[in-house]
Amino acid sequence: RENRILEEKVSQRTAQLKKSIHDLENTQAQLIQSEKMASLGELTAGIAHEIQNPLNFVNNFSEVNSELIEELKNEKSKEDVLRDKELEDELLHDIAENEKKIRHHGQRADAIVKGMLQHSRNSSAEKELTDINKLADEYLRLSYHGLRAKDKTFNASMKTDFDESLPKVYVAPQDIGRVILNLINNAFYAVTEKKRTLKDGDYEPTVMVSTEKDGKYININIIDNGNGISAEDQAKIFQPFFTTKPSGQGTGLGLSLSYDIIKTHGGILKLKTHQGVPVTPNGNPDEIIEEGTTFTIQLPLSLNGKMKENKQSK
Repeated sequence: RENRILEEKVSQRTAQLKKSIHDLENTQAQLIQSEKMASLGELTAGIAHEIQNPLNFVNNFSEVNSELIEELKNEKSKEDVLRDKELEDELLHDIAENEKKIRHHGQRADAIVKGMLQHSRNSSAEKELTDINKLADEYLRLSYHGLRAKDKTFNASMKTDFDESLPKVYVAPQDIGRVILNLINNAFYAVTEKKRTLKDGDYEPTVMVSTEKDGKYININIIDNGNGISAEDQAKIFQPFFTTKPSGQGTGLGLSLSYDIIKTHGGILKLKTHQGVPVTPNGNPDEIIEEGTTFTIQLPLSLNGKMKENKQSK
């Protein structure tokens, strides 16, 4: 009888544990979906701003061309002796040049939309040769304009330092783009928070994105001059659901997902940070360590087996 009682208690506890695990799994799935939607929302806001630029050019040049065409029609409707052939040639030339600009900016808008569609889809893990400098620059601008669209008071300096000699690397650009976007958003958040808490008007919130070749790797550095990350938080920074942001402002999945994405590419996500006032190591004033954080995405230069197979088949 005691055994039966114990078995019943064990069964009840097991059922309770199974329900708790099921509830946790559902909560995790909801949080992951929330993080994805938040990331997509920020990207979409940035894209809306970016796409407005080429659309303005298309609309403006189209309007100018309409006026030029009307002017050309008026000139051509005159009698031959009164027509200004030189003016007609100039008008035709201007119309043709404007058409080129319309086509160029239309293609740019098309590329932005395709980028948004790629980002919103689940990753297919399809890799392609990618210009890392171009990708990093694009997501820096999308992050900045996305944050500006959400908060008109947001303002920070953007800087880039790209190694133009970098070769293209074989990655899934939409996945690496997600990682870059998340890290840049975090960097802008860090410098904005520092500016909000500082009374010193000399502080200029700055985020820099740089690239460099490091042996067999390419490094993408996202650098901010924010408050830095404490040693206690550094130990947990890549853990799922850990966040330094206030409740409701982050799920703590961004860095964890970013870490996994870089790992699947055979790369490493590194952190270097410093808190407090600037210090001079070994008393050397030329080696000042400024307060702030640097996340480094390290991607291997080597091509994977699929790319090599493609080359051999050719």
